[in-house]
Amino acid sequence: MIDAAPNPITTVMRALADPTRRAVFERVFESKEISVAELTRGSGVTQGAISQHLKSLKQAGLVAERAEGRNVYYRAAPQGLEPLVTWMDHYGMFWRERFQNLRDLLKEIDP
Repeated sequence: MIDAAPNPITTVMRALADPTRRAVFERVFESKEISVAELTRGSGVTQGAISQHLKSLKQAGLVAERAEGRNVYYRAAPQGLEPLVTWMDHYGMFWRERFQNLRDLLKEIDP
């Protein structure tokens, strides 16, 4: 049976699966710090939608926020990508081994 409880990799993948949310994350990542108003400008998405995307990114640990008066500024939290990096490293090792085995087999077949 598959465990339905969300784990860190599932949370990060779900957060980044949405193309608009991924674009918001990329804009935050490219900026030292950026406000919701700045993210909304030129995005073609409402401020409410941007706020919802930021909420999901924050829950996934991908962004951090800082309030200053009435404004909230967001910055990337690169450590939030750690579950994804760990997952990719695991499968990267798996595939490197498989490709090396394939190379060895092909050399045996056709030296």
